[in-house]
Amino acid sequence: MQSNSRYDPAEDTFFLADHIQDEKGKAALEVGTGSGYLAKILEKNFDLVVATDIDYNTISRQGSKIQNGVCCVGADALGAQFDFIVCNLPYLPSDDVVDRTVDGGREGLEIPIPIIKSAKYRLKPGGKMLYLTSSLANYTKLMRETELLGFDVRVLAKKKLFFEELILVEAKLFS
Repeated sequence: MQSNSRYDPAEDTFFLADHIQDEKGKAALEVGTGSGYLAKILEKNFDLVVATDIDYNTISRQGSKIQNGVCCVGADALGAQFDFIVCNLPYLPSDDVVDRTVDGGREGLEIPIPIIKSAKYRLKPGGKMLYLTSSLANYTKLMRETELLGFDVRVLAKKKLFFEELILVEAKLFS
C-alpha cells in the first residue's frame, strides 16, 4: 500500500468544502482527513472537531494542522458522538488497493462501506453525514447500503469532471 506523508487538497476536497462551510454544531468529525483542509473549515463552526486518518504520518505532517487528529481506521477508535461527519471516501473501483487514498476496492464499495459503518456509530441520532463518491463507482449500490444502515440518503450535489462525475451524498441518521 502506498503511504504518502502529506496530501494536498484537490478538486474533490474543494467540492466538499463548498458544501460544509455553513454547517454548524457542537461536534464534527472528518474521517480520512488527508490534508486537514476540511477539518480546518469545520473548526470555524464547531466547538469540537476530530479528524481521523489511517496514516499517522499524514496527520503529523498536514499542511493545515488540525487540533484533534487521531490515527485509526474510519472512526473505530472513537467513543464520542458527533452532530456532523464528513468523509472524502476512497471511491475509485480497483482490483487491488494500491493507493488507499483513492482505491475503493471492488465497484468502489469494498473500502467505503466499512468506513460508513464505523461512522454511523459515532453519529448522534438525527445527525448528518456527507460523503463523496464517483460515477465510476457503483454509487447507487453504495447509497442503498447506506440506507440499509438506517440512514435517509439523497444526492446533495454533483460535479462533472473530465473523466467522471463527483457525487456528494447526504446521509441523515434516523432519530
